[in-house]
Amino acid sequence: MTGTWLVADVGGTNARFALVDGPDGAPYRVGSLPTRDHAGLAEAAAAYLDRYAPDVRPAAACLAVAGPVANGAYHLTNAGWPKGTPRQVREHLGVPHLEVLNDFEALALALPRLGPGDVIPIGAAARTGEAAPLAVVGPGTGLGVAGLVPTPAGWVPLPGEGGQVDIPAATDRELAVARLLRAEHGAARAESLLSGTGLARIHRYLAMLDGVQAEPLDPARICAHGDDPLCAEAVGMFCALLGSVAGNAALTLGARGGVHLGGGILPRIADELRRSDFRVRFEAKPPVEDYMRAIPTSLIVHPNPALLGAAARLAQTPAALETLETA
Repeated sequence: MTGTWLVADVGGTNARFALVDGPDGAPYRVGSLPTRDHAGLAEAAAAYLDRYAPDVRPAAACLAVAGPVANGAYHLTNAGWPKGTPRQVREHLGVPHLEVLNDFEALALALPRLGPGDVIPIGAAARTGEAAPLAVVGPGTGLGVAGLVPTPAGWVPLPGEGGQVDIPAATDRELAVARLLRAEHGAARAESLLSGTGLARIHRYLAMLDGVQAEPLDPARICAHGDDPLCAEAVGMFCALLGSVAGNAALTLGARGGVHLGGGILPRIADELRRSDFRVRFEAKPPVEDYMRAIPTSLIVHPNPALLGAAARLAQTPAALETLETA
């Protein structure tokens, strides 16, 4: 097969790949590989092609990675891979055109392609249909933040490292947790609490504050034990802090079109998220509460949104479109 694009969403835990047939194609042959099982991005992509698509020679590729992409290099923040360049990956795979971008840049590019069944509203505000900036915030292995701005030439993503901002603790209990985090790590970054390991850290800190011996639990078990008061408080604090971070992102980016929530954790606790103080904290930005109340928030439930965004990036790229014409 030729004239096919390779797309990927590579995180600190899993590397997901798929094929796309042209600008309007949907990802298929989706395959997930453990990131730790491969030496780098090129090796993981080659392993996917060998296992899932041995008959395919991609005409172009867009690989989204969980980390900064700048100055012609990329680096996965929460993986043990070395820094690399798109050129190295392109030459290893023999792909005519290859791009590497931040995973939340890809997730932002996916937002206009999401349908009603791909998101769950969180709160009462609804989309107005106005062409306005969007934002996406997502806790997973790390915490990602990105924006998307409409222009006459199309949507333009704004990638960044918003997960590294200071944690916006607002209650006495949250301030106590933030102090423990700062004492242990020297700083109180949002990602240190709003991520998989962060949820487990909140649970541990709350136990320390209460002076109780609590069994160390991984994020999946904390999410599944809503009947346990300590787990329930940890999830509630997680959602409330996320609301503050999402609100800060909306204010900073002017995201009047809406803030979408991504990542692998939130779909597991969708009901708890809706019942939590997420939306209250999102709106609690005096003196601009009315501004915030008008901004919709929603949870992304599409299984592979960043793959849609990677395909959208290639659809915007003349060099990638030219590979289809010559395939």
